[in-house]
Amino acid sequence: MVIACADSRVDPGMIFDAGPGELFIVRNIAALVPPYAPDGAYHGTSAALEFGVRVLEVRDLMVLGHGLCGGVRGLLHGLPDNAQDFVASWIAIAAPVRLRALACDSPEQQQLHGEHEVVKLSLANLRQFPWIAEREAAGHLTLHGAHFDVRTGELSVLGNDGRFAAVG
Repeated sequence: MVIACADSRVDPGMIFDAGPGELFIVRNIAALVPPYAPDGAYHGTSAALEFGVRVLEVRDLMVLGHGLCGGVRGLLHGLPDNAQDFVASWIAIAAPVRLRALACDSPEQQQLHGEHEVVKLSLANLRQFPWIAEREAAGHLTLHGAHFDVRTGELSVLGNDGRFAAVG
């Protein structure tokens, strides 16, 4: 299962050379996973997670961030006025990332740091879902973080040390 950005430049099927039916893909702005909140509101990403993890019983779950992410850019520098009905509250999920990313020296470093930190935040939010945490603790589910650079085509994965490293 892959949580990926809605950006058309980031196609998990192409990135992982997967055929139809090989990946269960959920796409949204900035590949964000919201916190666990089982209430009566509409939760498309959370519903897809429940289906993938509890019904399909996926064994691997990846959050795939990407370079030049407009959602992260909006988080760091503000969203357009015409993206306030839904996008603003969605991007607010990543608010804890903003100040850490803006502390970086250059705009390029800020953007990349923000993209990496959003992946880490989404992974932390995944672990708030009790049925994800239980499966991960039991060894029935493995969570992964990755970042795809749309400029170079390079894929990096998040290591246990908390850093992203290019896949050989």
